[in-house]
Amino acid sequence: MKQKLIIGWLYPTLMNIYGDRGNIIAIQKRSSLRDIETEVNMLDLGFDKKDLGQCDILLMGGAQDKQQETVAKDLFEKKNELKNMVENGIPGLYICGAYQFLGNYYKEASGNIIKGLEIFDLFTENPGENAKRLIGNMIFKTENFGKIVGFENHGGRTYLGKNIKAFGKVIKGFGNNGKDKTEGAIYKSSIGTYSHGPILPKNPKLTDYLIKTALEHKYKQPIELNKLDDSLEQKARLAIAKRLSVGI
Repeated sequence: MKQKLIIGWLYPTLMNIYGDRGNIIAIQKRSSLRDIETEVNMLDLGFDKKDLGQCDILLMGGAQDKQQETVAKDLFEKKNELKNMVENGIPGLYICGAYQFLGNYYKEASGNIIKGLEIFDLFTENPGENAKRLIGNMIFKTENFGKIVGFENHGGRTYLGKNIKAFGKVIKGFGNNGKDKTEGAIYKSSIGTYSHGPILPKNPKLTDYLIKTALEHKYKQPIELNKLDDSLEQKARLAIAKRLSVGI
């Protein structure tokens, strides 16, 4: 039986400001090289909740404040369905604004509180226009994927609660808030991160984790992925690491 994965791309029109479409391409390419069929389900504004439930992997990128405000209203209508999928172990990758959405709340510079989806135990605060924007190439160390290479660009500062752990520890860059050296968050099989760029083409171990986890969840059996030639990906990683004077 040929394996197939349905990739749910949440709000591709509005939440795709920093090239995060590359994450979809990376999953499709590495799946195709293993003869795994993929289908991309474009879940844009007003999408049917039933379409969400059919997905094996979920991905969502970042956007500017105005677009995120529009998306937030639509996403809240699907809160319960999304939460159930996260709790049930459906793998997902949530970048920047999407990562912030999953938290308890976002505090604007004015002090206004925007309620989050309360799926991840974290909160985000915007320190104001005069605060330094956290931007640049980054490298952080993770427990299961080694060193991750990425690029961050965010004004919000995210702080983790007691019921969630960091995705990684910052080696070079800013991470969640530029203070505590944490980057992103991982809960069940879902990952939130500030790493744009996109993150998956430069980090094949992470891409394969999402593929493997999705297949095992869908087919209810252990999956061993065939090894691929990652020499090009490694060159990309080394190029960024050299700029930051960090060994990979």
